[in-house]
Amino acid sequence: MFTGQYIYCGKKAALQIGNVLPVGVMPEGAIVCNLEEKAGDRGALARTSGNYATVISHNPETNKSRVKLPSGAKKLIPSTNRAMVGIIAGGGRIDKPMLKAGRAYHKYKKKRNCWPKVRGVAMNPVEHPHGGGNHQHIGKASTVRRDASAGRKVGLIAARRTGRIRGGKTEIKGDD
Repeated sequence: MFTGQYIYCGKKAALQIGNVLPVGVMPEGAIVCNLEEKAGDRGALARTSGNYATVISHNPETNKSRVKLPSGAKKLIPSTNRAMVGIIAGGGRIDKPMLKAGRAYHKYKKKRNCWPKVRGVAMNPVEHPHGGGNHQHIGKASTVRRDASAGRKVGLIAARRTGRIRGGKTEIKGDD
């Protein structure tokens, strides 16, 4: 898109970048963004920088379309839901390292209060179950049971297994 570009909306709009049209009239394989999750919510899916969704298929009987979201999940949405043709600008934003604490500070200040994260072993015993001691160590097993009290439930909660994953999954090769 560029400054001064005309944007057309509706089912008769051309399939050009920036135009908004219902998912049902788009061809399969179309790259879209700012996709409506529910009819008329003005766009909720595939909106962050560099992201896009792909129209996979249409089902005229049920009036639904299948789209592939940026997460890789496939979602069934009504074919009347609108979407913008194209990809959101600013791809590769997360490839660049933040480098400074100040940039992280400003990033999370806009989002929510989740930075900086202080480790439990760096705290005092009154503040965290992993706190205290003469060295920064947990001092007991980091797995906790599912029915532990709310203040104790830190670390690996009800872990089925811990440690390195060894062996991995083996692929069975067919005789092609």
